[in-house]
Amino acid sequence: MSKTEHAIIIDIPVMLQNVKSVHSIGGLAFEGDLPASLFHLDLITGDISDWNAQSEVIAVFHTNAGHVTLNDQAYNAARNIKTGNPYQGLIADLMKRGVNIELCGATAKANGWGNMDLLPDVKINLDAMARTIQLVQQGFVKITE
Repeated sequence: MSKTEHAIIIDIPVMLQNVKSVHSIGGLAFEGDLPASLFHLDLITGDISDWNAQSEVIAVFHTNAGHVTLNDQAYNAARNIKTGNPYQGLIADLMKRGVNIELCGATAKANGWGNMDLLPDVKINLDAMARTIQLVQQGFVKITE
């Protein structure tokens, strides 16, 4: 098969001037070895850059995905391994591209994690549900991952 047989023609082009999204990430679904939520965040930040759009993108990790926000030492203890947090580079890159990363305070409390256990610049919110409601009321679109 030639490349033209698999060519993609975009039937519904999208170009936004402003993106306000909150991504509620409570568990990790994978595309290969990559968490789909991190792939999707990378995809939308690429689109935002291509569109030269204004944006506020917030990812709230909670429940069974909270460990993604941990530094190596805390990650190793939480996951009972010695390899460190394999997602830290992806998180750092997303943050450089303007994504705000937050950890649910209720998830942190339930797991005994504090601010010192987090990757640099990750913030802890009161809890994922209250934060998501707050942001939706401020006009953010909720994306559930």
